[in-house]
Amino acid sequence: MKIIVLGAAAGGGFPQWNAASANNTRSFAGDPNHPQLTQASLAVSANGADWLLLNAAPDLRQQIIATHELHPKTPPRSSPIKAVVLTGADVDALTGLLTLRERQPFALWATPYVHKVIAANPIFGVLDPVLVETKSIDGAFEPLPGLRCEAFAAPGKPPLYLERIEGIGPAEGASIGLRLTGANGKVLVFLPSCAEITPKVQAAIDGADILFFDGTMYTDDEMIRSGEGAKTARRMGHVAMTGAGGAIEALRKIKARARYFIHINNSNPALNRAAPERRAVEAEGWRIAEDGMRIEL
Repeated sequence: MKIIVLGAAAGGGFPQWNAASANNTRSFAGDPNHPQLTQASLAVSANGADWLLLNAAPDLRQQIIATHELHPKTPPRSSPIKAVVLTGADVDALTGLLTLRERQPFALWATPYVHKVIAANPIFGVLDPVLVETKSIDGAFEPLPGLRCEAFAAPGKPPLYLERIEGIGPAEGASIGLRLTGANGKVLVFLPSCAEITPKVQAAIDGADILFFDGTMYTDDEMIRSGEGAKTARRMGHVAMTGAGGAIEALRKIKARARYFIHINNSNPALNRAAPERRAVEAEGWRIAEDGMRIEL
């Protein structure tokens, strides 16, 4: 199984277009300790020729251009992207679908909840239903030959733009994680959004060869303390990296050969390669995902 980190940042990317914190200012300036990141997505392949996208970020066109494996190979038009699996309906997870509108066939996998959200927005009508086959996630499925995928529920909430309609309580199918198994039995788990680490989430993650987990915030009150927002990480639908019930603590006993934080907010101090927060994360056996990482299982 071949894995490419197309993007590692949370919504808005890093730096965020209107953010002037020290983190963002240094990233705008090109500081090598604050590398610029696009919004979270992975590309996965069993054979190196046909590729599956895990989420379609708003930056997808930029990500494709930066990734030679995803370039068209056969004239006049073609794409090695054969399928997309969505883990939710947040803006940073699905708006990249609009980039894939140029009459190119692919399969679009999502929960009934996410498909309903897409169908309710007429802008997604640019995806020709004759070419883009919509498939509902229900148990185990095979998005590409050689890749077996199992979806599992992740504690979360409806997307921000639907909160006024649906509230902030749990919504079935609004947030899922993915467990992909290659032909050699190696396992990738992708969970970019998780509001609470329950025993079921722990069980779904356990035994992964590589884990990409929600790293949005370093602390639960990060946005409040920095003055950048009024919501905690949990209110936003994310468990923090640190603190009681945080990812590092709650997943300490889980078996995972390699652990990466992904979907990292621009306010997170661990984005700074030289920061003590980065060293603390790495001391716990975690790494911070960055755009362009390539991993083979």
